[in-house]
Amino acid sequence: MRGVLRFGKKEKLSPRFIGPFEILERVGAVAYRIALSPNLAAVHNVFHVSMLRKYTPDPTHVIEHEMLPLREDLSYEEKPIRTLARDTRRLCNKDIPLVKVSWGNHREEEATWEREEDVRRAYPELFQEISTFEDESS
Repeated sequence: MRGVLRFGKKEKLSPRFIGPFEILERVGAVAYRIALSPNLAAVHNVFHVSMLRKYTPDPTHVIEHEMLPLREDLSYEEKPIRTLARDTRRLCNKDIPLVKVSWGNHREEEATWEREEDVRRAYPELFQEISTFEDESS
């Protein structure tokens, strides 16, 4: 059985419930012991029934994951998916072209600005489709 836990402040737009968490056992007539995640280790794991809400299964709550190819030192190689934008920054008397790169295994909001020269050298395949598009528009 799973439940959602009422937790936190009652501010207007703040989430009122966190979870779902597994109910481990019933402790008395109106209290339950909950399996909390490690980041809530400082919180006591027995709650009154009024603090709990039944969890309704929702397929959108399922997170698909894929296995990362890990190296022996438990690191992995980040690969860019595509460039999102271009910009030029002026530093003293020098123009530095930049590209905003969307990386694999990260959301688009986590894209980073990188020097175009470095990205072209390391990942030339990102710029092949851009050059063919530029050739067609000429």
